[in-house]
Amino acid sequence: MEIEVLRIGQRLVRDDRVTTHVALVARAFGARKIYMNEVNPKIKNTLEQINNTWGSNFEISFIDNWMQLMKKRKKESAKIVHLTMYGENVNDVASSLEKENDLLIVVGAEKVPRQVYDLADYNVAIGNQPHSEVSALAVLLDRIMKGKQFSFSYENAEREIIPTKQGKDVVMNKTRD
Repeated sequence: MEIEVLRIGQRLVRDDRVTTHVALVARAFGARKIYMNEVNPKIKNTLEQINNTWGSNFEISFIDNWMQLMKKRKKESAKIVHLTMYGENVNDVASSLEKENDLLIVVGAEKVPRQVYDLADYNVAIGNQPHSEVSALAVLLDRIMKGKQFSFSYENAEREIIPTKQGKDVVMNKTRD
């Protein structure tokens, strides 16, 4: 399954950290790429540094026109999933999403324009209470991936965490060329 994430918008100051966390969750939970607009370019450097240290070929792409991207991906047969409090309950659509081959998950920052709701194949709610877009993305990806993301291993990692009951166990892999 190909999963990509589109982050729309950014509220100054507050959202540098939130957008970074949306990208970190996307990477860790199985997405292969994130598209962002209106963001601080330093976020890309942070994510590339995470990729270098912990492995992965997760891509970060800046875009100018989110609507153009949504329409393009839809023409390429991707299903558009918009995370919103006002959508269908995740429990009612999770099994359908698991069967899709290509998803673009839209995560808004500020008020999302009506066109997003209209272009989406799925408007999905993770509960019906206000909460973080970071948690919404994590819950959705966990449902889609069914926990498989917790056993990912990246060959190109400089460091790897070994699960332990207590303490910290980090293996330093050979430096890549």
